[in-house]
Amino acid sequence: MNTLRRQLLTTPRRQFTTSSLIKQQQTNEEITHFGFEDVRKAEKQGKVDEVFASVAPKYDLMNDVMSAGVHRLWKDHFISTLNPTSTTKLLDSAGGTGDIAFRYKNYAKHAEVTVCDINPNMLEVGKQRAEQLNLHDLQWVCSSAEDLPFENNSFNAYTISFGIRNCTNIDKVLSEAYRVLSPGGRFLCLEFSHVESAPVKTLYDWYSFNVLPVMGEVIAQDWKSYQYLAESIRKFPTQRHFKTMIEEVGFKAVTYENLTFGVCAIHSGFKV
Repeated sequence: MNTLRRQLLTTPRRQFTTSSLIKQQQTNEEITHFGFEDVRKAEKQGKVDEVFASVAPKYDLMNDVMSAGVHRLWKDHFISTLNPTSTTKLLDSAGGTGDIAFRYKNYAKHAEVTVCDINPNMLEVGKQRAEQLNLHDLQWVCSSAEDLPFENNSFNAYTISFGIRNCTNIDKVLSEAYRVLSPGGRFLCLEFSHVESAPVKTLYDWYSFNVLPVMGEVIAQDWKSYQYLAESIRKFPTQRHFKTMIEEVGFKAVTYENLTFGVCAIHSGFKV
């Protein structure tokens, strides 16, 4: 009798506890970050779209100001690492204003390049810049890096520069990159990363959170967007963690190269 009573008393509690855990797990799976703010995954893309719609007109100018022009050296090195030829068919994902695509065309004039970005404001800036540079053979596609509108094995090079950390599901971006690359194709990502030197990190953090938003307000009249950009860098996986994520979708010979003490890094992998 006592045993039966204990079962009747404890079973509902176990069921409630299990149900609560499942509900909590489902809630956790739906949550991601927008900078330091926790948001529902369904909300993040809209917030990111607002940021880049706001910063698009002054995006390239702010890159020059924020990095004192160093971003140009990073991108030049990025393209030289890719070392494209006339037979290279590139998809530049999150290609926005065309910085990588234009360098690519200067390096290999007759090679094919498709610029893909989810934000039409950024693409419009890129198209205008292409007209000014007399580059008329680029393809511009408005689409998410998480769901690319291209067939399997369509490209032999895939680049994404300072864009993947803004995506909601990084694993989906990497899977799509792997899918659209042909065997032997190369994945190359340039992204802000994590400074390992403590003194440099202290200075970098102070600059990121005290100077960048002020620059954003003065030059682009947009404090919040540049505060988000600084926060999003800190939420991005470390170099080693991101290397593991790239390997998990199937890429081989995965490596990374730190630039400027790890302020950013180039991640490379091959589809075999």
